[in-house]
Amino acid sequence: MNRAKRMHWSPILIATLIAATVTVTHESQAQTPSRPLRNALANRRGLDGVTVHRDIPYVKNGHDRQKLDLYVPESSEPLPLIIWIHGGGWQGGSKDGCPPLRAGYPTKGYAVASIGYRLSGHAKFPAQIEDCKSAIRWLRAHAKEHGLDPDRFGVWGSSAGGHLVALVGTSGDVDEFEVGELLDHSSRVQAVCDYYGPTDLNAFVVAPGYERHASADSPESKLIGGTVSEHPEIVKKINPITFVSKDDPPFLIVHGDKDGTVPINQSELLFESLEKTGVPVHFHTIHGAGHGGPAFNEPIIADMVNDFFDAKLKGNTAEATTAEATQSENTASVTESPRRVETRPQGGMLQWDNVVSRQDSDKDGKISEDEFRGPAPLFERLDQDRNGYITRREHERLLESRRGNN
Repeated sequence: MNRAKRMHWSPILIATLIAATVTVTHESQAQTPSRPLRNALANRRGLDGVTVHRDIPYVKNGHDRQKLDLYVPESSEPLPLIIWIHGGGWQGGSKDGCPPLRAGYPTKGYAVASIGYRLSGHAKFPAQIEDCKSAIRWLRAHAKEHGLDPDRFGVWGSSAGGHLVALVGTSGDVDEFEVGELLDHSSRVQAVCDYYGPTDLNAFVVAPGYERHASADSPESKLIGGTVSEHPEIVKKINPITFVSKDDPPFLIVHGDKDGTVPINQSELLFESLEKTGVPVHFHTIHGAGHGGPAFNEPIIADMVNDFFDAKLKGNTAEATTAEATQSENTASVTESPRRVETRPQGGMLQWDNVVSRQDSDKDGKISEDEFRGPAPLFERLDQDRNGYITRREHERLLESRRGNN
């Protein structure tokens, strides 16, 4: 397989926010919104018949980031659950962007959860994986009251979220990461979908074209509290490969071979470890795809993810865990180009309309973190209010600032 090559991104921007969701007042746990309010919102989002719980605190008196959103469709039987863990270089992003919700999984017989976690600016590793596991334990502890099947939990995430779901998947038997409340409940999951997540940071920071991640101001260094080379023990614990064992859940790994932010060798190494250990795993390469973007929304990928969760969370349990390691590939309809010739306005930045026309894959007039195709540090710079999105206003503010400096 081809390894990713470095991508060259101009300081453009982007932004997004998916449609509004119901904000509900909570005390010790989520409260169900009134039916008129819930139905009004559901009709706008295609979520008719879905109960929406927003900002559930999964840690008592915890950090503001230690909350989750839960979407439960009407059902007479306990539902399998897909848990989304957002990306953002462990230093940005938000649970508000939830691709499984946007992809309509509540209409396919799944409950969906989207979890927040403390970012590297709030706490260093292992806080992030501890939070993810705390959220999963909370969901399992409250499965009955929310109509969830505690034996059919899947996780899905991209980029830093891909790293965290992979680590959730391989560390189900690691007591070190189990801290806080509800420790009598398991944080194990039954399926993992990893979109281009980092794994072995030692291999990451020496990959040709990615050496910038070895610097003290990289997202990886901020997560660790120092550079990768300075903290080998922490780097080992961050790596999902460290904890791979034969009883790990099935994995689906998807990565673009033109990813300029996370080299494809990160997914290759994870696949090789899972294959060697006998864990069911499928690795799909998208030729021409970068770090997220439209290539990951194409029907071939959407169908693959849907089929994976259907097989692992709805199918026969024995068949779902049959050990096999397979690979596939496709070529993106719109491929990434390492260099683009653009006519730029004063200040060197593209106008908002030009940017949104290229990167707004869901055509909602905004760019989400998952749609953003540039490196994580650029996203952080553009996301001025740190809410996980880049808006037109933020883009134009930066454009004006650049003009003023010229």
